[in-house]
Amino acid sequence: MDAGLVERLLGGDRRWAGRCVLVLAADASVQSAGPDTMLSGGVKHYAPRQASGRVEADAVCLLADLRAVVVLQQHVHRDATGMEHVRQTLFVADLGHVVGFEFPHAGPLRALGLTAPPLEDDGEYRPGALVG
Repeated sequence: MDAGLVERLLGGDRRWAGRCVLVLAADASVQSAGPDTMLSGGVKHYAPRQASGRVEADAVCLLADLRAVVVLQQHVHRDATGMEHVRQTLFVADLGHVVGFEFPHAGPLRALGLTAPPLEDDGEYRPGALVG
């Protein structure tokens, strides 16, 4: 991706932006489809793993002069006592391998000089729809 476009999307160089999904041209993330389980006799059954180029980020920062994107992920888990532990993972990606970003909101539209499109209201029934 172009560094200028990424800078506009993320709100500037060396500034942290919020939650998004970074899409890379590589299988950089491995997600499990479900939990791993213990079967009878102590045999462990592993859930299927799926490699993807989608990296979920809690915070993202552009380093334009280095042509890199810094990604911070936070993983919260509870131990057997119920105490929460936060583990942070720092991930640095080459800007040349960034294909796109996914945002959970329309905020970056303003940075691109766009307004949010009007949302269609699907509150009415379509012709031929069964009601009741």
